[in-house]
Order: sequence, then structure tokens, then C-alpha cells
Amino acid sequence: MSNTHLIHAFQPDALGQCDAVALAEQIRRGHVSVKEVTEAAIARAEQVNPALNAIALRTYDQARAWAAPAPGGATHAQGAFAGVPTFIKDNVDLAGHPTQQGTRIFKAAKARRHDPFTAQMLAQGFNVIGKSTLPEFAFNGSTEYQDGTATANPWHTGHSAGGSSGGAAALVAAGVVPMAHGNDGGGSIRIPAAACGLVGLKVSRQRFVNSNQSRTLPLNLISEGVLSRTVRDTAVFLAEAEKTFYNRRYPRVGLIEGPAARRLRIGLLLSAAGDVPIDADTQAAVLHTARLLEGAGHTVVPIQARMQQEHIDGFLLYWGFLSFGVGRFGRLLFKGTDWDMSQYQGLSLELMRIFQRRWHRIPSAVMALRSFAQLNETHFAPFDAVLSPVVTQVSPPLGYLSPRCPPEQLLPRLTGYVGFTPMQNVLGTPAISLPMGMSSTDRRPIGVQLAAQAGQEATLLSLALELEAQVAFPQINRREQA
Repeated sequence: MSNTHLIHAFQPDALGQCDAVALAEQIRRGHVSVKEVTEAAIARAEQVNPALNAIALRTYDQARAWAAPAPGGATHAQGAFAGVPTFIKDNVDLAGHPTQQGTRIFKAAKARRHDPFTAQMLAQGFNVIGKSTLPEFAFNGSTEYQDGTATANPWHTGHSAGGSSGGAAALVAAGVVPMAHGNDGGGSIRIPAAACGLVGLKVSRQRFVNSNQSRTLPLNLISEGVLSRTVRDTAVFLAEAEKTFYNRRYPRVGLIEGPAARRLRIGLLLSAAGDVPIDADTQAAVLHTARLLEGAGHTVVPIQARMQQEHIDGFLLYWGFLSFGVGRFGRLLFKGTDWDMSQYQGLSLELMRIFQRRWHRIPSAVMALRSFAQLNETHFAPFDAVLSPVVTQVSPPLGYLSPRCPPEQLLPRLTGYVGFTPMQNVLGTPAISLPMGMSSTDRRPIGVQLAAQAGQEATLLSLALELEAQVAFPQINRREQA
């Protein structure tokens, strides 16, 4: 390839160019076997991982055993995605394997059983070939480590794959698997989706079954989900997940297969938290999306609102509370041995110190987080959806968000970068990242975000399918023709 910073594994093997829905159909029709697609995914993983560093744990032997036909020729594969290879993010349990949480401060024991969300996902027939990387305890917006290693973006390996579901995003974008698990506590599905040119849906709070980790939080900010290359993969995943768990708080989504007939009123938000400027390429992608929506008959109205500094400070203090909890009570929270706090990374330590210095401000921080509801009610609830950037800039170079950076440099960079995503985690509302642009210089993907009120995933998926039909989402294997 002409660009040595680009890497992918797409090739004419059993996986081909298929998304997860198409691959499952190929398996059902007998055009390829579960064994063949499993071996192809393993080969692709080994081909690109030396450059990407996206695999935290390999489960190849177990995946091969699961893919092998049983006596009589039957397979274990059942469900809408029967036999499709995938990765589980290494902060939820996969029975028989450790959950290392992206850290070196302890040695994780093998999980005795699946996390509840792992079980909900595997009920759809996926075959897990490994666990994907994340920054330490999912605290960072880039998957980077204290020793200088990082998960690289396959579109440009000198840049971040995002975080915290960075490993999942890199593996899906590079063509290793068509879909992978991620979770989102402040943008951790949407940010890597934006960085790597993927579809990333953060669902409403408790739309999916809660993971074990989210059940321990006083305010649950975390939503489980997947990253995919097509909207239909995400739509089918959500529809199938409802068959094993349905939260009666929300209307059923069902299978969304195309745009809705109703034309919508959409807010346009271009003001980032803390008045952080949005780079020109990102702003251009959002405005281009707004024009497409207007051309399709929707009404787009600019919104003059944003998260205030008190919101940022409140979220940061809650973040610090979580890091403090890990540092002080991690031995009880996580199954493992050899606990060594000297291995706690720079960002985690600084977040912990923020809580220790400001713990007395927790009541005001809680009030600030609750005031998100007022901001939502006043500025966003009058719209069917809100269009915005996902992050304030195209994926930064590796090192920009490294935990090795001095805290006084890293924290402003991090809070400025993720200026649009935390609101939905606090509110418990859904949002989706769509790859709607490319940077003008070296053609890295740019994501735009569509957000809606709680329970309105159907609105987001309908809009996403409408946009996908108008614009060919960038795929790395098509880059040379772009």
C-alpha cells in the first residue's frame, strides 16, 4: 500500500468483505463453515496485531474447539450471528479467562462464569477469539499505557484508536472481525468508533442487561454495546438482544431496517464543553451531515448550549471517586493476586488525587451532575435528535493523551477532547457515532454524533440508516480508491 501508516487484514478468505449480518448468512447457507471463518479471523488477527497491539488475550484454542463440528456434523452455533467471530473487551468476564482491566496492579484470576452482558451477547451465536485492549480501568479516551505502548489506529498507526474500547475499534476497522464488544462510561464506544471510522451506539441506561462492574457504581454511567462497520449490524444486534432481555422502562426497538416516514426536528450543537474549539475538518463533517438531513426533509435548528465548567468539574470528581475506589478497595472488587499500587498509572493516580483533594465537594458535584437534566430539558428535549461532533478533533497522535503526560497537561487535553460525549452517560440517554467525514490532510475518519431522549434508539437507527444510504461510510480497504 502507498501509505505505510495504514494497515488492514481484508483479503479474499472466508471472511471476505462481509459485515456480521452477511457473514452469518454465508454460514447459514453453508457457503463457509464456522471453522473456516474462525481460522480466517485468527490469521487476520495475527497478521495485524503486531502493528496494532489491540489484543489483550487470545482464546484461539477455545474458539477452535467451539467451531469444530460435533458428532453428526452439527455445530454449537445458534442465534442471529451464529459462528461470527468476535472479541470481548477485557473489562467484562469471559468464563475460564482472566479479566485484567488494562492494568498491571494485580494479576487477574480466571472468571468462573460469564458476565451477564457477555452471556447476553453470546446468546446471539458469536464465537469469541480473544479479549481486546483498553486503557487502565477504562479511564482514558485513548488506549495508551505508562510504558509507552499503545493500541494504534489502523487508518494511521501513528494516531490513537480512541478509548476506552480502542482495541475493539482497531480490530473491527482493520477487518479482523466484523463486530466486537465495547462499553461506554463517558464516550468509550463512540470515541473509538469516531477515531476508527465505525458505527458505535451507546444505548439508554439499562437497555441491555447490566454488567457486573456497572452494578457496583453509585451512579451507573456505563452502557454495554458493540462496534460495527455497518448500521444494520448494530440494528440487528440490538433487536436480537431484546429477545434475551427487555427493559420495560423503554419501548421495544425491534428490527429497524430503514428510515422512518416521519420527518424530524433536529438540533445542531457545535459548542463544546469549556469553549474548546472544534477543528475545521470535524466541523465540516457535522455541517455536511446537517445539509444531508435537511436535504432529506428534516428540519435542522442550531442550539446555543453546552456543558458548563461545573458539569466538567462534577464529572471529573466522579471519575476521581471511581479511581479512588479502585485504589483503595480494588482487592475486594477484583478477583486477583499480587496487588501492587506502585503500578497504578499516571492518569489513574491523578484522578485518585483529585478525589482526595476535593472529596468535600461531592455534594456540589452531585448537584452539577443532576443539573444535566435541566440542561437537557431546556435545550435538547424539544428536539427529536441532536446532531454534534463526537469529539472536538480528528484522532490525535499517539502520546497526546498518554498517561505519561504531566497531569496539568493531560487532564485539560482529555476533558477538551471528549467535550460532547459524557452528557449522555450522565443522563442515561442514547447516542450513536457515525463515520461521516475524513480529515483533509491524511484522510483519517471523522465521526459525528446523533443523540436522542431515553428509549429512542429507534429514532437514531432510522436516521443512521438514512445517512448510510446517502453516503458510503469510509472503509479502510477502500481507501486507495477514495
